[in-house]
Amino acid sequence: MHQWYVIKTEEEYKAALARYEQVRESKKGTIEYREWELLTLLISKYGEEHSDLPELDPIELIKIRMEDFGYTASDLVKVYGDKGTVSKVLNYKQALSLNMIRKFSKLLRIPADELTKEYKLQS
Repeated sequence: MHQWYVIKTEEEYKAALARYEQVRESKKGTIEYREWELLTLLISKYGEEHSDLPELDPIELIKIRMEDFGYTASDLVKVYGDKGTVSKVLNYKQALSLNMIRKFSKLLRIPADELTKEYKLQS
C-alpha cells in the first residue's frame, strides 16, 4: 500500500486519482477500502483548494468532470441505477433530482451547490 500524505502538487493529485480508480470498488472493511476513504478526503481537499470550476450549468459541469475522469454515461448509471433518467438528464430533458445531485457530486467530486444551480431544460 502506498503511503499517502496531503496532496500538494498536480503530480501527486494525478497519482492519487489513478489509485482512487483502482480501489474505488473495494469491499467495505478491507485495507483497500480504507485507502479509498483516505484518497477521497485527500482528493476533495486538494480539489477545494485548487478549484477553478468554470461558471457552467450543472449538466455541462457534469460532462466536463466525466471527461476529466474518463467516465461515460454508463458510469453514472452504475451509481444512479436508471439508464433512461441519466440519459434524459444529460440531454436536458429532465432536471437533476436531489438523489442524483448527491450521488454525482460524490462520484465526480463536484460541490453539491454547483449542481443545484438553475438551468434550462429542452422540450
